[in-house]
Amino acid sequence: MMSSTFSDDNSYLDQLRCEVDTALDAATMFEGRCPTRLEEAIRYSLLSPGKRLRPVLLLIANELCGGNRTDALPAACAVEMIHAYSLVHDDLPAMDDDDLRRGRLTCHKKFDEATAILVGDALLALAFEMIGRLTPSDLAGRCCGVLAEAAGPCWLVGGQMDDIATEKGFGFSRTETPRELMELIHRRKTGAMIDVSLRLGGMIAGAPLEHIQLLSEFGRNFGLAFQITDDLLDSLGDEEAVGKRLHKDAIKKKLSYPTLLGIDASKREAEVTVDKACAAIGRIPSENRLASETLIAQARHLLVRRK
Repeated sequence: MMSSTFSDDNSYLDQLRCEVDTALDAATMFEGRCPTRLEEAIRYSLLSPGKRLRPVLLLIANELCGGNRTDALPAACAVEMIHAYSLVHDDLPAMDDDDLRRGRLTCHKKFDEATAILVGDALLALAFEMIGRLTPSDLAGRCCGVLAEAAGPCWLVGGQMDDIATEKGFGFSRTETPRELMELIHRRKTGAMIDVSLRLGGMIAGAPLEHIQLLSEFGRNFGLAFQITDDLLDSLGDEEAVGKRLHKDAIKKKLSYPTLLGIDASKREAEVTVDKACAAIGRIPSENRLASETLIAQARHLLVRRK
């Protein structure tokens, strides 16, 4: 059984990322069963350098609740696969039309649009193949349902649809104020997969419902703070450090915290939201101090992120 015995949160995070990367690499070795170009594009998109934020949060939540993170690795791979698929599709010309992702050519620029669409399709299917490996089977079924809901039409995909609708002026009837709509988009488009990562970690550990609810509260606030700081990076960040085109929100007149509230108010909103996330973790009793402190540190880090 793997345990959290590392001397500081950086070595702990490095170890978790290494385990996730190793598992993702193994999961996409298709041994001639997948067309070569498709396999190459899948691995290019999924294994590109990144923070592995969602799978790492899942593994930490699992350990916080007394779980064995080896058991949670298939779910960690699944959330990263869905995240990667969503980025590949978001970057397409029909969506955000981005040329760079993490400082590298986006999938459709490196390969072509048709291949990029198929990469997204394949990663989404592979994610559910991975989570189906959880044991026992009833746990796999429950986790599959929770993940499918988070990635589906009312959450991740629905948030992306409303984001496009506000940009392109599609006719749709909503009664929210601009700020309410912006938060609704962010909580679904960005927050849903962060929230579900925390919940899955707790579920796989067998945590009681009240602890899973606190993990979800952390995840919701962490996800919103992540998007606020992402919006701030789009306005204030350095393209080379961030690794993608910036100032897109203002150019496209998209709803974002800086364009709607201003820079200073957005920073204050991020601080308040991070405080709420940290308070939720503080209410979960756990013997794993490293896990709880790392989750809090990750939330605090959002306030100073540069990429």
